[in-house]
Amino acid sequence: MLPYKTIEDFDLEGKRVFIRVDYNVPMDEDGNITDDVRIRRSLPTVNYALDHNGRVILASHLGRPKGEPDPKLSLRPVAIRLSRLLEKEVHFIPECIGPEVEKEVERLRPGEVALLENLRFHKGETKNDPEFAKALASLTDVYINDAFGTAHRRHASTYGIVPFVAEAGIGFLMKKEIGYFNKALVSPGRPLLAIIGGAKISTKIGIMESLLQKVDKMIVSGAMAFTFYRYLGWPTGKSLVEGDMVDMAGKIIESAWKGGVKLYFPVDTVVAKEMAPRAESQVTPCQEIPSGWMGLDIGPASIILFEEVIAGSETIIWNGPMGVFEMEKFKKGTLSVARAIARTPALSIAGGGDTDVAINEAGVTDQITYISTGGGAFLEFLEKGTLPALEVLNEKEVAQ
Repeated sequence: MLPYKTIEDFDLEGKRVFIRVDYNVPMDEDGNITDDVRIRRSLPTVNYALDHNGRVILASHLGRPKGEPDPKLSLRPVAIRLSRLLEKEVHFIPECIGPEVEKEVERLRPGEVALLENLRFHKGETKNDPEFAKALASLTDVYINDAFGTAHRRHASTYGIVPFVAEAGIGFLMKKEIGYFNKALVSPGRPLLAIIGGAKISTKIGIMESLLQKVDKMIVSGAMAFTFYRYLGWPTGKSLVEGDMVDMAGKIIESAWKGGVKLYFPVDTVVAKEMAPRAESQVTPCQEIPSGWMGLDIGPASIILFEEVIAGSETIIWNGPMGVFEMEKFKKGTLSVARAIARTPALSIAGGGDTDVAINEAGVTDQITYISTGGGAFLEFLEKGTLPALEVLNEKEVAQ
């Protein structure tokens, strides 16, 4: 049971249904959408509201316009793409608050949909300004948050608006995200494995500490592994090491040992003298990284080790690459992990921008159980088990 209502719990007939979506989609220099996955994932919620004769108002941000209008970050192209996907007209409103917006919203008939202009064209959005939140709330009878990717932000449209609306809940995408997290962290099939990669331990320390209380196994890889090697007294060459996090790395190792969690690190690494596409490289054991060289990917022995750990898991959570996978020379480790996860029947959940890109490049998108739409939200949910946008909905339910 969820502690907050979903869109199915409301009578939408003739109501103004304000849906906070995440249409922060990538665009090329000519303003063409290059990937519409986030738009497509909103369709079940939007269609449900339309099918139940709601007067649908969609709101989103796009990019970081710093509180001022920027034609390059207009949501007009999104309205055009959404019209094609819904196979019906999407009215684009070139503002998101004000008298003209209110008039346009009132003109909407049941079963019609409008998209507001970029919320971040106003400073009040990211500052969670109460007046801006009230102005948004004045447009709605039922508020639905379906933007998991921004649920970790205390912004006006995701957080501040909730106390000012009569009815509030979540959409189908948000419900699905929460459902998969619950399957993985609340009642997982075991062994439960977490794979944590990326460059810096400082950005993942909270997640690792939290997950060590829940998982049976954890793979730690990417450049952050070298901070652990420094703690162990191994030579790290020119590899990225966070000197101020070495003691914390030791605490992670100790915590895993005390909790009976099996901790795995790369055993060999692909090293080079510089981070460059054509740099000279070689494979070396992680205990023997030469002076003047830096580790940029996991080696073949590590790939085999990680494949075995993955194959023996029932539930897998993955965030972060194994190396500098943006470069052809150093992407093999990350792609191998993606394909190893895809080969297992395990429940697998992945999230984070780099992770999503790697899965797509490995050609296994359809073989991962669930790929989260959130980057920062995915990481915060892993760490805390909740998000500000969900907490404020829960508080509203309790108050009522």
